[in-house]
Amino acid sequence: MGKQTSSSKRLLVTGGAGFIGSNFIRLALSSGARVLNLDNLTYAAGTEISTGLDRTANYQFLRTDIVDSKSVSAAMQQFSPNAVVHFAAETHVDRSITDSNPFVRSNIVGTSSLLQAALHYWRGLPDLNKQDFRFIHISTDEVYGSLGDIGKFSESSPYDPHSPYAASKAAADHLVRAYSSTYQLPSIVIHPSNNYGPNQHPEKLVPMTIRSCLQNQPIPVYGDGKNVRDWLYVEDLCDAIVKILNEGKSGSSYNVGGGNEWRNLHLVEAICDLIDEIEPPGQRSKSRRSLIQFVSDRPGHDFRYSLDCTKISAELGWKPIHSFTEGLRKTIRWYLQNRARLGMRD
Repeated sequence: MGKQTSSSKRLLVTGGAGFIGSNFIRLALSSGARVLNLDNLTYAAGTEISTGLDRTANYQFLRTDIVDSKSVSAAMQQFSPNAVVHFAAETHVDRSITDSNPFVRSNIVGTSSLLQAALHYWRGLPDLNKQDFRFIHISTDEVYGSLGDIGKFSESSPYDPHSPYAASKAAADHLVRAYSSTYQLPSIVIHPSNNYGPNQHPEKLVPMTIRSCLQNQPIPVYGDGKNVRDWLYVEDLCDAIVKILNEGKSGSSYNVGGGNEWRNLHLVEAICDLIDEIEPPGQRSKSRRSLIQFVSDRPGHDFRYSLDCTKISAELGWKPIHSFTEGLRKTIRWYLQNRARLGMRD
């Protein structure tokens, strides 16, 4: 953020009790930043995710709903952030298909309320502080739609969301860009690929597969398992967000991918194999691959996502550090040591 040092940053983070947000907060605190975490503690979040943060002098937590613009505005005025980093969102595609209303409320109405509060706060800042302020919005690669066997999405690719979740995030992106162009609110939109790593909610593919392996339960795979996703270790995304926060161009957007494209079936098989290696099946004798079961495909299931990350690499010098195998092994070992996060006893 401009010429400020990391130790002088004051970050208002929304959704910081969730998967990516909590990992980002830990990184920000380690760099000396002060953080105010606004989170409503819905089902996918929890205080256990941010265990230990409340003992950190530079960390504050406020349970509030970002739809409540008065509460958010009051928090901004009191905390005086240099930036807003907006993670708060409903994110599970299957849940959006079952009921889209929470996604519209949180992802669209919530982002709108947050933008209103940020705009009001930003307008009251001295000119120098206005220039340094950033509103960082964490989006998704799903807003671009689906690819065939070849090609990649760039930051200029047209939007073509196919699920209610993706549509709600696309709408939020458009709101952020509108506030940037209409009011000159200094904003940046980030499009990450699929994240994985410690503390992810067990409904997501990677932890769900790990739990099924450990409990000797069927591992459901949609359709024929050939759908392709690009996987990014969560710590690499957090590094990218810090880089964008410090050096990214206001009014811009950045794709952040891991360069690890895997078919869903091959990902599940890789997890099975790694768990077989780390915790041998024993009397079961069979590989945990035998637990895989194909189920009816998800409605509107996008075939493939892939991101062109040339822009962030060329402009900011960012590249992911973790190989997919390394990141997956670290993730599995973390869950083996934290089985309660999978709804299991340690």
